[in-house]
Amino acid sequence: MTARGTREPAGDGGGVHEFLRIADEVAAALRDGRPVVALESTLISHGFPYPENLAIARDSETAVREHGAVPATVAIRDGRLLVGLAPDDLESLATTHGVAKVARPTLAAALSRGGWGATTVSATMIAAHAAGIAVFATGGIGGVHRGALTGASGVPGSFDISADLDELARTDVIVVCAGPKLILDVPLTVEALETRGVPLVTIGSDEVPGFWARRSGVRSPIVVASTEEAARVAGTHLRLAIGTGMLVCAPVPEPDEVPRERIEGVIKRASAEAATAGVRGADLTPWLLGRIADLTEGASVQANLSLVRNNARTAAGIAVALAS
Repeated sequence: MTARGTREPAGDGGGVHEFLRIADEVAAALRDGRPVVALESTLISHGFPYPENLAIARDSETAVREHGAVPATVAIRDGRLLVGLAPDDLESLATTHGVAKVARPTLAAALSRGGWGATTVSATMIAAHAAGIAVFATGGIGGVHRGALTGASGVPGSFDISADLDELARTDVIVVCAGPKLILDVPLTVEALETRGVPLVTIGSDEVPGFWARRSGVRSPIVVASTEEAARVAGTHLRLAIGTGMLVCAPVPEPDEVPRERIEGVIKRASAEAATAGVRGADLTPWLLGRIADLTEGASVQANLSLVRNNARTAAGIAVALAS
């Protein structure tokens, strides 16, 4: 035992394991072979304002529990990679300003300084894999940004491609999401996943979902009818041990979606405004998301809240099926 409610992971203690602190409840579930679902923490620190961020974090954990699994929210605090947060930890993270977003390239820097760090998809996958957690629920994945390969009027592309794609190619965790955000180049994102050998499975739709929208206009490489069928594919993929993750896409619940026809127009307007304002790089995505929320009068935020809960439920169903 290292601190109240946490324990050192089993193993040789080297590598990522040296920094892991696994909550007692999570450690006990893993030891007993019970289902566990990892949850990222960027949505708490950067996805929503307080108190909505704390409410959605609690709702996600509750959804995982109600569907038979143990939630393990992942974050960094004071040089430790926490797998499973206590209620007071969730509140502390939700009310702390200036929390760093931590991905694979910034993981060492975040662990080397004090305070909180919020894990993105790549950092959460690293922690989940090291802890022995096979299933991870997030909102949407990053991907190939529009204009990443070819700029306008002969200007070179930005080469802005999310680290999420390479993490999926190297870390064998089942990632449940609502698809790539439509602010990305979805066809190129799907192509990049295929090139990296990452299976993309969509539940109940022949198209890859587009985060706020149930459809993106891009055909899904693999379609299954149910969570149970997705779990069978996931189980086979893990048993193959070929070294890549798998992406399972669950469309946002229909009552809360912002249809593609509406959101595409909003994205084009927001993107044009960003270009005029000179917003680029790491600032672009949060700027676009905020502007899209304004232009949809909050409908995109409602869709985001709904899909996060739905992904947690779906991931729990897959984890339960894998455990049984």
